[in-house]
Amino acid sequence: MLLTTSSSRGGRRGRTAGLGGGHVAQDGQDGQDGRGGQDGRDAPGGQDGRDRRDGRDVQDGRDAPVSARKADRGRARPTCPVDRAADGTWQVHDFAVARALLRGPGTVQAGLGVETVEKLPPRVRRPVLYRDGPEHREHRRQTARYFTPRRVDEHYRELMVRIAEEQLAVLRAAGEAPLSDLAFGLAVGVVSEVVGLRYSRPGLRRRLERFFPEKFGEPGLTSVRGLYWLVRQNTNWLRIHLADVRPAVRAHRGRAHDDLISHLIAEGCSDVEILGECLTFAAAGMVTTREFVCLAAWHLFTDAGLRAHYRSADEAERLAVLQELLRLEPVIGRLRRRATEPVELPCPHGPVTVCPGEYVEVHLDDANADPKAVGEDPLLVRPERAEAVGAGLSFGDGPHRCPGAHIALLETDVFLSRLFALDGVRMNGAPRVAFQEAIDGYEIRGLTVALPRAGRG
Repeated sequence: MLLTTSSSRGGRRGRTAGLGGGHVAQDGQDGQDGRGGQDGRDAPGGQDGRDRRDGRDVQDGRDAPVSARKADRGRARPTCPVDRAADGTWQVHDFAVARALLRGPGTVQAGLGVETVEKLPPRVRRPVLYRDGPEHREHRRQTARYFTPRRVDEHYRELMVRIAEEQLAVLRAAGEAPLSDLAFGLAVGVVSEVVGLRYSRPGLRRRLERFFPEKFGEPGLTSVRGLYWLVRQNTNWLRIHLADVRPAVRAHRGRAHDDLISHLIAEGCSDVEILGECLTFAAAGMVTTREFVCLAAWHLFTDAGLRAHYRSADEAERLAVLQELLRLEPVIGRLRRRATEPVELPCPHGPVTVCPGEYVEVHLDDANADPKAVGEDPLLVRPERAEAVGAGLSFGDGPHRCPGAHIALLETDVFLSRLFALDGVRMNGAPRVAFQEAIDGYEIRGLTVALPRAGRG
């Protein structure tokens, strides 16, 4: 998955989601005992117990589609597969059109902090996320071996189990803990191993939390606030470079490892270029995994049927549940591209042409809910559809499809399957949803998991 913190289009904490109207209770409380329903009872499909009629919500005598989404981005359902925003940006809502655009030629990455990266000196190689064309394809081909399902199973599964147990030991000792903290500890440990950040000084997690804070400001030279964020951003880069990346590079130069940093050293990358790649992977593999773990757990806590199915299922069936939840709730809601040549997009009244230099945004939450692609009731959880559509476009598609998709799903399952095996585990508090506007990515906060006294270590 992809995430960034430096896009000039946003970079600030988004609105708090207005939850309700067929979704979940306004404050996120599907039942304080962690089960669901407005009065603490389990609600079918994770819903809010409203009047139902043949799978639809009854509102003021009118039928409205039911949605199981927790992270409601507050947009009306699109009426056209492709439309245009007031600023001229093309917006794609249709699954087939979105997939064809992401797979096809004629566009390059936009957004995701690319404006900042373009300011780097020409001699500095851009992180792979910000490259396109033959160079990008060759890099992906050479590094694909680090992310194959077989390698993930053989090299990282035991690591995932160990780190998951360490995080659950924290929960047992304390009796309760913020799930976002446990999930971030899991993601940091796994991605550090994949990338090669094994030689860090104590405090890696804290440094990353400072680098990816809940609230962002836009760096600049024209205001006190801009100067503050400029200094803060560069200070955080320097901290991670000195305490994490430089020690890892020194160790890898002394003895080659079978990981990403050794590959980058073999390609002749400088320390600064390796730092950029490490932070890209940190954003893609740590922050987004943390949010999805919390979102998936929220669904499982508030849907008794889904929770029972997940607990009794084998690994393949559990992964299908997670893929379906990710299809329904993509962590990143929007991917942005810039056209480098005329690109034709089909519309009901005839194709439209995106001209070179124009921008296109793929709305993943809309595309993933396209009934033509995913079937009936696209806003409900149906794990059986994962066999055909997987996670939809939540990992992207085409040359920039997330290489760590299997890692993200497996580590989430390793952790959640053990969390929900704990006797009496429950959700406390009222989860809050906000959005990082640059990528329309959700942030889940306030979800605390707790154990009864008998289940504590």
